[in-house]
Amino acid sequence: MADAASRGDAKEVQQRESWDQLKKRINGPVNKANIGNIKDIIVELFGANLTSFTAVYAALIAVINTKLPLIGELMVTRLVLQFRRAFKRDDKGLCISSVMFLAHLSNQRVAHEVLAFQIVSLLLETPTDDSVEVAVAFTREVGAFLGSIAPRVLNYVFDAFRSILHEAEIDKRTQYMIEVLFHYRRDGFKDSPVIPDGLDLVEEDEQIVHEVAMDDDDLDAQDELNVFKFDPDFEQNELKYEGVRRGILGEDESEGDDSEASGSESGTEGDSESEEDSGSDEAEEPEATSTSQPPATQKIHDLTETEM
Repeated sequence: MADAASRGDAKEVQQRESWDQLKKRINGPVNKANIGNIKDIIVELFGANLTSFTAVYAALIAVINTKLPLIGELMVTRLVLQFRRAFKRDDKGLCISSVMFLAHLSNQRVAHEVLAFQIVSLLLETPTDDSVEVAVAFTREVGAFLGSIAPRVLNYVFDAFRSILHEAEIDKRTQYMIEVLFHYRRDGFKDSPVIPDGLDLVEEDEQIVHEVAMDDDDLDAQDELNVFKFDPDFEQNELKYEGVRRGILGEDESEGDDSEASGSESGTEGDSESEEDSGSDEAEEPEATSTSQPPATQKIHDLTETEM
């Protein structure tokens, strides 16, 4: 009994260490992601077991979403819940950061356009200076997208802004923000394109759009995923993800098998050499010779501009 308990504790410690390493493998690349390196970051993140917000991060999520849509749906769900909490607490800063990320996810076709309409409607239903400011910031980012895919929705949004401008009791600063937004629209949202250059990484037929709604009562943030939890089937699940990872990165199973076989042969040769050395009567140590082969270069397929 004691031995079984000890082995169980050792497995849990090993899994916790693996979990901590996975966090570092995800947080590191995400924190350094930019337009220049996003393709390399995507490949690096897919190598990990993946069970201030910008368009770059939204593009990252969009690519991950094509292969692991549960992650895309969870991201949208958590942002909606975060925005709802911030809106109830009148936390303007958190509202803006939440809706800006949702705007970029809408532009990338991860979140549905209905969600964008619901966000603006909620913000302008009972207009205040803060809610109008958040709505203006959101519309600047998502306006070009709505204009191309749902122009009637965009017309409704600007009708609401026009009504607020003439009828609502809002500060002059807020009125000026609305007027600037109208000029922004007349210029075709040229400073806020649907997808910036370098971030259009997903083919249209590969897009998976999640219809998460603002008024859904059964949204689950799955906060339990944020903390370590012992998995009795850890080894089997890791093997399953290895197959998924190979499929995503375009690796052939034979590559992994060949690598293991070559490793076994190297180990056998090393054992033979060790036995010969130990049986030698020479007092003098033999000269060290390099017998190891240079590491094989792994070819990683670029999955961002080609069909996945």
